[in-house]
Amino acid sequence: MDMEKFFSDEFDEHAEVLAATRAALGQPFAKLVAAATLAIKRGGKIVFFGNGGSAADAQHLATELVVRFKKDRPPIAAIALTTDTSALTAIGNDFSFEDLFARQVEALVREGDLAIGISTSGNSENVIRALTAANKLGAAAAGLTGKDGGRMAGLVDPLVAVPSTNTARIQEMHIMIGHMLCAGLENELGLA
Repeated sequence: MDMEKFFSDEFDEHAEVLAATRAALGQPFAKLVAAATLAIKRGGKIVFFGNGGSAADAQHLATELVVRFKKDRPPIAAIALTTDTSALTAIGNDFSFEDLFARQVEALVREGDLAIGISTSGNSENVIRALTAANKLGAAAAGLTGKDGGRMAGLVDPLVAVPSTNTARIQEMHIMIGHMLCAGLENELGLA
């Protein structure tokens, strides 16, 4: 394998997905920032969840909000439902893996909060169940996904669906959009 060509091709594909994301997601992104701003201004919180790399993104973004993003400022209420190993293993053992996030949403999410499910396919059952639970509780539900949105389409608003079928490229866009969410929220809250 020609590694220099591979390196260049990966950048080319990233650039193509970046351009397509930029062209397609301005409005859904603006809606995401507005939903997050409204939740925080009403005294709510932002709750992130996902599996695998999306779990890491959930933790990363919640931390950026609670601790700091660009500069020191008051904390923003956020939590990732991927970090409590006792809850995760008990729910998986006593109920099912599919209920991993829904059970936590039922316990922790309230009307006025924003639940953000992250799933590159939009079809992760445990994410879908958690978003459904958030809707039933009167919380706002948003999704970061890819392709056509999968089962998230019609379940969340906004649906931020990266126009790609490549999981790695979708994840790259998710963390960029997540960082932009942090910066946008700081600006909207007057904390930038």
